[in-house]
Amino acid sequence: MFEVLKSRYSTWKRYSRTVQELEQLTSRELADLGISRSDIPRLAREAARQ
Repeated sequence: MFEVLKSRYSTWKRYSRTVQELEQLTSRELADLGISRSDIPRLAREAARQ
């Protein structure tokens, strides 16, 4: 049980960190990377699951 909670917390932290980092970029920087602001949650979920 503890391992499941630990894993979920770790995944959530990776998701949260990724969202914060991407949201700090300007719209121009995101566009240069081929990312729109609406893509951030999906990309963060994908990154957190890896």
